[in-house]
Amino acid sequence: MFTLNFKIAFRNLWKNKGFTLINVGGLGIGLASCMVLLLYVNYEWSYDRQFSNQENTYVVYNNIKSDGKIFSVDVTPGAMAAEVSAKIPGVALASRSASMGPQLISNGEKKFKKKARYADPAFLKILDYKFVKGNPNAVLQEVNTVILTETLAKSLFGNEDPINKIVKFDNSESLKVEAIIEDVAPNNSIQFDYLLPWVFAEKIMPELKKTNWGDNSYLTLVQLQNNDLFDKASAAIKGIYLRNDKTTTSEAILHPLSKLHLYSEFENGKSIGGKIDQLRIFLILAFCILLIACINFMNLTTAKSGKRAKEVGVRKAIGSSRKSLMVQFMFESVLLSLLGTVLAFILVEISLPYFNNLLNVSLIVEYQNWKFWLALFTLIIFTGFLAGSYPAFYLSSFEPVRALKGFAVKAGSSFPVRKVLVVFQFVFAACLIICTVVIYQQLNYIKNKPIGYNKDNLIQIAVKGSLGDQKKLELLKEQLLKSGVASHVTFFNDDINLDSRNTMDVTWSGKSPNENIMFNYRSSGYDFVKTMGTVMAAGREFSDKYADSNSVMVNEAAVKAMGLKNPVGTTIKFWDKPVTIIGVMKDFVSLSAYQKVMPMLFHPISKFKAEVVLVRLKEAQNISASLSEIDNIVKAMNPEFPVDRTFLDESFDKKFAQEKLLGTLSNWFGGFAIFISCLGLLGLALYMAEQRKKEISIRKVLGANTYSILALLNRDFIKLVIIANLIAFPLAYVVINKWLSSFDFRVAISIFPFVLAAGLSLIIALLTVSIQSVKVAKANAVDALRNE
Repeated sequence: MFTLNFKIAFRNLWKNKGFTLINVGGLGIGLASCMVLLLYVNYEWSYDRQFSNQENTYVVYNNIKSDGKIFSVDVTPGAMAAEVSAKIPGVALASRSASMGPQLISNGEKKFKKKARYADPAFLKILDYKFVKGNPNAVLQEVNTVILTETLAKSLFGNEDPINKIVKFDNSESLKVEAIIEDVAPNNSIQFDYLLPWVFAEKIMPELKKTNWGDNSYLTLVQLQNNDLFDKASAAIKGIYLRNDKTTTSEAILHPLSKLHLYSEFENGKSIGGKIDQLRIFLILAFCILLIACINFMNLTTAKSGKRAKEVGVRKAIGSSRKSLMVQFMFESVLLSLLGTVLAFILVEISLPYFNNLLNVSLIVEYQNWKFWLALFTLIIFTGFLAGSYPAFYLSSFEPVRALKGFAVKAGSSFPVRKVLVVFQFVFAACLIICTVVIYQQLNYIKNKPIGYNKDNLIQIAVKGSLGDQKKLELLKEQLLKSGVASHVTFFNDDINLDSRNTMDVTWSGKSPNENIMFNYRSSGYDFVKTMGTVMAAGREFSDKYADSNSVMVNEAAVKAMGLKNPVGTTIKFWDKPVTIIGVMKDFVSLSAYQKVMPMLFHPISKFKAEVVLVRLKEAQNISASLSEIDNIVKAMNPEFPVDRTFLDESFDKKFAQEKLLGTLSNWFGGFAIFISCLGLLGLALYMAEQRKKEISIRKVLGANTYSILALLNRDFIKLVIIANLIAFPLAYVVINKWLSSFDFRVAISIFPFVLAAGLSLIIALLTVSIQSVKVAKANAVDALRNE
């Protein structure tokens, strides 16, 4: 029976090569799109799930009540881990750690700038990375030691055994290699290339030794004995801030490590989603594209129903049951699905390098994994049955006597079903067009929105090695200005576009006891305002003409938050030390470009170590020549370190990475969906043309011209597309309005995306249908009427 079904299916597919090619192409593109999206969803879903006790592991979040809102951040005071470990019931382990960013590590002439992280010993007990070499129970305890990842160890030592060998950190500190661990998986939120002990960080940054419950800068991980104790631990940890700081209104909560990546957005102190929402969109997109491909198969198969009517009649006349006919048609469908899968594999392998580069991930098809083959087999069978179910029921329902008489298959009950399916396809396509247009409108709106400073021709140079000395920094500034390549130079404590330290330990006259405002605090050098290209709203910036050691600058958001009418000259307290506001800076974007600017407080750079040098290039100079001159000056003053410089506009553009990704993926898969929908429309056009062949021939005999016949055939399709757009408009509005609601600054939803979607869908539909309609309109009427 199987052999017979295979022969019949193969002969039928070979006989109708054009239809087979369209079906296989549609299913192949649909399956390939579905597979790529599912690979990405699976990759994102696997984030932070590599550890053996990840289900009992939590990140301590800080719910900060500030200015009437609750801000949830995953950084806490350095003292949090010890306090949690000692006083919260059910806690097995607690650890503190923090990123140091890219830092220089070297072995002789082999020097690399790699991501460094410092942590206490419990860190590697909670996150059980696989140790390649070394003792897991005796690491991160001695001061001048380091743990390398496998790739970094190979880069530094080649095939040598690195254990107990010495490497240099920042060209100054000698560190003994005490262990090698496997590379950190790319789908891990906590990324590093080497680990340093917390006690080493305290050695080079003595301020870490201070217990400051107002300094939220460190990641705290907690591992419970078992999850049955979660409720008790969660209730106990809420008041941990208040028990250590009577003036705070902060609350600590436990957030699962496995949700750190996907559920990163909070509202009123509770997790409301995050990237998981994007994954849900991609899952729906994957299913809808596959469904559209299946709908095409149904339309194209039933469009040829007239030609298969006699086959059904003959087989029923010689004894075939409806069940056996349904099995035959379902077998053809699964065979087509299998052929489509082969094409899908080819398309996936061709497209994966592009999507890996676009998504900045490493998606691979795991051919050796039995789970993959099981999922693929399920997908093939599901696709085959979904695509073939309707044609199987429909074709097997023909009455043998009428079929053998050569009846014309009427546009009966099946025809409205096909119309509904095509409407669904274009609803989906129109929604994608509208959403994609609004995404790009939002991106352009934010990118063109004033950010409060001039990011063009502004570069930042990382301060490393001997440049950390204040005198050398001043000399570097002097040489850069004298060289003529820079108009202004200043210093800053961190990358302008990255989050810096946050605190609520700021008090002022009139502040109520329960009022807590979160401030983002930075350190800047002289000429900061001129270098950044921003302006002062009041007062002045830091200057060497004044003694500014106990002075601060604030931004307009800070003045508003504190309710100060005359801020310049006002004395406030920061970390219980009185400081005087000497100037108010205009608000500028330093964190999210989509959210309101946080209150900011600026110290003189002498308070904290300068991490970057900001250089404003002279616009009249050649940029390449200017950069070369800057590199030479920096290299001459700091020969042991490679020059690390970036343009500020490049790092600023990284803020829009997720939205760009969403827009690009919507473009690609929206395009695939529209293309597949056109195939479905072509199927319906073929069906209608076949049913109305004699009607059109009679009209031509009676004098109808080609134009009137084209108008007749296209009119029904235009109605379908209009109906699809009317359904799509409110759906797209709800979806895109929900997406935009997460931004403080957002574009207004205009009529343009809806008009564009309607226009494009109509044009695409008319072009697709006209390809077939022209053939029918120009066909010889005698050929269709000779049998009448």
